[in-house]
Amino acid sequence: MSDILFRRTDERVGELAVRRLDPEADAATVHAWVTHPRAVFWMMLDADVADVEKEYREIVGHPHRDAFLGLVNGSPAFLAERYDPARVELAGLYEAEDGDVGMHFLCAPAATPVHGFSTAVITTVMAFLFADPATRRVVVEPDVRNTAVHALNAAVGFEVAGTVAKPEKDALLSVCTRERFMAATGEATA
Repeated sequence: MSDILFRRTDERVGELAVRRLDPEADAATVHAWVTHPRAVFWMMLDADVADVEKEYREIVGHPHRDAFLGLVNGSPAFLAERYDPARVELAGLYEAEDGDVGMHFLCAPAATPVHGFSTAVITTVMAFLFADPATRRVVVEPDVRNTAVHALNAAVGFEVAGTVAKPEKDALLSVCTRERFMAATGEATA
């Protein structure tokens, strides 16, 4: 498995860590997450393990995209994707700025929900992205119907910039600066 790229501790959840996703080794784990009914907005409910491996092989092989597996107390627990929104996902749909980084994240379905888990995950993903000093803003484009993620985004400092029509969905474009993230969460960044 890959080396840990980032690590932080959350007082309610424990140690959260991020490593590069290995499409072959992680396909079965990620498949269970993206095909769960709660992952409806990932649009992969009907995917099989081979489809998931192929999708993530393309993502990690792309020059402007990457994928990461998140661990909580050493066990796989979340997925994160990073992309260049000026070149993929949002190319031509918003006014990109230098230092923009696009992000997707997905929490693994839990048999027993842990209070604060999703907040700990998004905070970790954001802190990981802002650990790169070149990252000035994080940009997201969740489905307009995904109210749960809109609330999480707001909690870590995202501001809604507007709605954009993508081929697969109407998206709520939102942006978070390093300063807004730090003010919302109290997290120190690079």
